[in-house]
Amino acid sequence: MLHTVNKSPTERNSLESCLKHLNNGSAVLLIEDGIYGALKGGSVTNLVERALVNYPIYALKPDIEARGMKDRVIDGIQLIDYEGFVDLVVEYPGVQAWL
Repeated sequence: MLHTVNKSPTERNSLESCLKHLNNGSAVLLIEDGIYGALKGGSVTNLVERALVNYPIYALKPDIEARGMKDRVIDGIQLIDYEGFVDLVVEYPGVQAWL
């Protein structure tokens, strides 16, 4: 299952809830304001780093760049472009959007 998060962790607890519900074979994609969950020194950095041990976490590179955050991404989070986004949707059997 591919889990997408588009809300900032300072606005909603969507990312925290998402990370608690991951299963084997799951991945997380941070998009739009969800990319704030991919930043070093954020309110959920420790949760994200722990999740990275067992699950791939991606962030949409154009959203990171649009907010000037390219140099602040947590090590291990993979930045992808829109083509990579489509590839993930095709790769995983389902998509769960956390709103």
